[in-house]
Amino acid sequence: MGLARMAHRRSTLCSLSRCLTQPGLWSRGFASLPDPIGEEQGPINSKDGKVLHPELLNTNFVNAEYAVRGELYLKGEELRKQGKEIIFTNVGNPHALGQKPRTFNRQVMSLVTCPTLLDHPKVGELFPADVIARAKQCSTYFNGGLGAYTDSRGSEGVRKEVAAYIEKRDGYPSSPDQIFLTDGASPAVRYMLNAIIRNDKDGILVPVPQYPLYSASIQLLGGKLLGYYLREDSNWSMDIPSVKRQVAQARSEGIAVRGLVFINPGNPTGQCLSYDNLKDIIQFCQEEEIVLMADEVYQTNIYQDERPFVSCKKVMMDMGEPYSKHELLSFHTVSKGALGECGLRGGYVETTNIHPGTVDQIYKIASINLSPNTTGQLGMALMVNPPEEGSESYEQWKQEESSVMESLRRRAQIMTDGFNACEGVSCTFTEGAMYSFPRLDLPQKAVQAAKQAGKSPDTFYCLKLLEDTGILTVPGSGFGQEEGTLHLRTTILPMEEKIKEVMSLFQNFHKKFMDEYR
Repeated sequence: MGLARMAHRRSTLCSLSRCLTQPGLWSRGFASLPDPIGEEQGPINSKDGKVLHPELLNTNFVNAEYAVRGELYLKGEELRKQGKEIIFTNVGNPHALGQKPRTFNRQVMSLVTCPTLLDHPKVGELFPADVIARAKQCSTYFNGGLGAYTDSRGSEGVRKEVAAYIEKRDGYPSSPDQIFLTDGASPAVRYMLNAIIRNDKDGILVPVPQYPLYSASIQLLGGKLLGYYLREDSNWSMDIPSVKRQVAQARSEGIAVRGLVFINPGNPTGQCLSYDNLKDIIQFCQEEEIVLMADEVYQTNIYQDERPFVSCKKVMMDMGEPYSKHELLSFHTVSKGALGECGLRGGYVETTNIHPGTVDQIYKIASINLSPNTTGQLGMALMVNPPEEGSESYEQWKQEESSVMESLRRRAQIMTDGFNACEGVSCTFTEGAMYSFPRLDLPQKAVQAAKQAGKSPDTFYCLKLLEDTGILTVPGSGFGQEEGTLHLRTTILPMEEKIKEVMSLFQNFHKKFMDEYR
């Protein structure tokens, strides 16, 4: 060390020693140490004695919104606590509205959850033989039982069953190594968005209307949401020219368009995309080098035979190269379909044509959570691999499955017809998923009343509906809607004996509302 540097170091140490021996320094804390660079203050760390003061939180955290459980939901909870009956049609939560779980699935889960039952001498009297066999098989997927961690991607045995399900559905190979099990589809979506979004110049194309998981997650991650409008006049189909315009506009502003989300069947719109529509989406994303994010969680919720569900992966593989080599992320869950097991929190993402190095990075991030919950993984195994035809439990399972789906089809028709019978309301038929998204043409007087109340017109309407009838819906503004239009979203999930009453309540309220503000 040179003499000059040694002298400077001794001088610095002496200065520090003098500072540390100043009276009262320790009681004042390290903030009293002189700033060697200057007296500039850093960011404010606390306010009113609170580090986590609302004004000092991450702005992306504060600005994120989730309308499905927003203002209307909080108001509904308030009214419920006051004793009012609330009909929660704001969220796709089938069991909360009376749907029963599948007998076979819950029997298997009972045995896997409590494995000592498998050794009980009377287990054969309590459970069908195929339930016992399936429980024994599923138990081998969880080393140490459901109370132990699995691989961070999820149990290999479950992932193999998911891969077999995808192969059977599409007719193309699927690898368990490209599948990540997650606590519902929502965490899988967030994983992928986190990987894609690098900064506020990275954009994600999202349909409008959209499920607010996407807008909230993109906001939290600091990315740019790029909305493209679905065409309501053609049953909410995708409009590729609209997507192209959005991409061109974004790139002119220096935004890197990294991913395109589509929801099929649609939420909140209930449409099923056609095979040709999917081909157009795939071709566009391949040409523009945009990752496809296929939200297919409602793939078994189909109510119109003319428009069946077709997976994005199948269409992409049917198209051949170069399209069959395109990057695709596909999501599914146990929360929807005839199962409706929302509380189990079981989901997956299949990573098709994703770079192996990126898959390794996703694995690393999944490892931070150690493992997805095991009950949700078991629920996924039972969803993708139900009882075989001819087995002891098959007929009951089939009857329960068909009963739910046929009822949902009837409920979709009841809701559509009911809305369309109202003055100033129009609603496309719910081809799939669990929702109706009727359009409202409200009187100008109601629009002015909403403005005076500091509410958007659709929020104003939905609040009045909630207070008058107890029906909890979500205003269309929570999902995004074309300028000058108003909507609301409601599920079609109230049981059949209840849904006619719900529609009657709605119609009576709507007539009264229109008369009041005419």
